[in-house]
Amino acid sequence: MRLVILFLILTVAELWGVAGSEMPGIVSMRERAVVRDGWLEKRLNTVVPQLMRREGVDMWVLIAREYNEDPVVKTMLPAKWHSARRRTILVFFDNGKDVERLAVARYNIGQFFAKAWDKEKQPNQWLRLKELIEEKAPKKIAINVSTHFALADGLSHSEYESFHKVLPKELQARLVPGENLAIGWLETRIPEEMAVYPQICRIAHAIIAEGFSSKVVHPGITTSSDVEWFYRERIRELKLQTWFHPTVAIQRSGEPEHSGVFSSKPEENIILPGDLLHVDFGIEYLGLNTDTQQHAYVLRQGETRAPEGLVKALAIGNRLQDILTEQYVTGRSGNQILAGALKMAEKEGIDATIYTHPIGYHGHGAGPTIGLWDQQGGVSGKGDYPLYANTAYSIELNAAVPVPEWSKTIRIMLEEDGYFTGNSFYYIDGRQTELILIQ
Repeated sequence: MRLVILFLILTVAELWGVAGSEMPGIVSMRERAVVRDGWLEKRLNTVVPQLMRREGVDMWVLIAREYNEDPVVKTMLPAKWHSARRRTILVFFDNGKDVERLAVARYNIGQFFAKAWDKEKQPNQWLRLKELIEEKAPKKIAINVSTHFALADGLSHSEYESFHKVLPKELQARLVPGENLAIGWLETRIPEEMAVYPQICRIAHAIIAEGFSSKVVHPGITTSSDVEWFYRERIRELKLQTWFHPTVAIQRSGEPEHSGVFSSKPEENIILPGDLLHVDFGIEYLGLNTDTQQHAYVLRQGETRAPEGLVKALAIGNRLQDILTEQYVTGRSGNQILAGALKMAEKEGIDATIYTHPIGYHGHGAGPTIGLWDQQGGVSGKGDYPLYANTAYSIELNAAVPVPEWSKTIRIMLEEDGYFTGNSFYYIDGRQTELILIQ
């Protein structure tokens, strides 16, 4: 029934968006909670058992405290819960038939985790957790500790010490890192999420188009900072959130080439005719994030299209995207994908820099890192993680391309969100293949 409601809500929202504007409809906070809880129920029933059996783990213990959240626990709470309450302990146990879900906490965790602690019978929460583990007798107890992945390292030092201390040595020896469980949970997308993700990306694309238009950009008056703050205000007007401050940068004829250092742009820069604009922009909606970089050209008087050199430069950037996504093969590590793409780009004469990352619950999400802008030889640890099916990525990269009309090299900096099925890759809501033109 919950999934039926989800479908009806989002279908109505999409129809409203088509009828009312180019932007999909955005549902109310109450309706979002229904959608998110529907997804969570499906994910707990399907994703967790699949991951625990893939990793050969029969118990997974997650521990968090209010205001010191485990990133994984935060994604497993009901939509009306904004954080853990007091100390919240979630326990998954695979009994061979089903994966039980229990909460060693003062409350049921919505309808998702049944309360397994009666404080009146056992006042000590840690001792109740020990009793529960002894009752279930697991062979492996996974906990969220990780050297390389912050998102999988949510068990704090003091909580680990308290947990470890209460366990007898026999159970202490069964503790194992739950890194792959945590990453797998965060990176795996279910069909219901992917049915809606295109609308989320479409909203982001529509907001970018609003900002890169003559309604916002008045050449000779509007600054790059003005456009950035337009985006922030627009996101808030739509009752959405952003996970980073948007940035707008300018490349133009007669000025130094882009250095490739992304923190070097001036705070205020007046937009002029003939400028090539770049935006880096992301939103969060229904618990899922976007991350997009696109380009716009400000037409000069009498122009109807961008200079041919800029048009060709964008095509080279698109080709670099294709080169990268052609390397997406299940089981390949992020470093292997990076090396293969850079080798092919070099063979085709493209001056490439690749810094692609997973996306989903977090903007810089869990999963294989495919290069960093300052680490093109591979990324130890995070780049060694393999590519799995049903995962989403921000295809983020740049190509340095000479533009004859400007007598300089520019950087086409692109980022679009896409999905890997296990057999193929596609962009969730398409990608930029033509420059946005601002009159």
